[in-house]
Amino acid sequence: MKRLIPAAERLVESLMGLALGIMVVLVFGNVVLRYGFDSGIAWAEEISRLMFVWLIFLGAILALRHHAHLGVELVQAKLSPPLRRACAVISHLLMLYGLWLFFDGSWTQTKIGMTTYSTVLGYPTALMAGSGLLCAGSMMLIVGVNLWRILRKDPRAMVPGDAPDPGDEWQAAVVAEGQGVAK
Repeated sequence: MKRLIPAAERLVESLMGLALGIMVVLVFGNVVLRYGFDSGIAWAEEISRLMFVWLIFLGAILALRHHAHLGVELVQAKLSPPLRRACAVISHLLMLYGLWLFFDGSWTQTKIGMTTYSTVLGYPTALMAGSGLLCAGSMMLIVGVNLWRILRKDPRAMVPGDAPDPGDEWQAAVVAEGQGVAK
């Protein structure tokens, strides 16, 4: 399991890089074709939009995994550890509910998208909504695991307001940046 998670993160990062590369090539190529040759690639916009949606949702998964989403921990840091833990449990339950709504809506859109097709290329629009399914499902898993750790008082649990884990490079970089420390 310790090797599986970093490998999955590297895969997601590679997919994000691939999506960004495809977007840059298609959009830049279309700009050059439109202004330089008065033509363009009709399907480039559709593929770029699809890549952008997947890039955003994959990035959201990674950001949650590394606790890099915006958050205000000022109040929680002032609370006692039991109150901080209680707030974390409540917030995790609310996040799980919100993610369930996101998952349910994405599932509905995916079902609709199985019979709806893109304008130019004709791919099923379920490819777009499927990114929401993957994102919501992955985030539910991440939040659920952290909630389980909080409830079990596992030292690996991420409780907002606690000191950052020194082994988490992303979190250390975010903290250093917030304090104006060059890394």
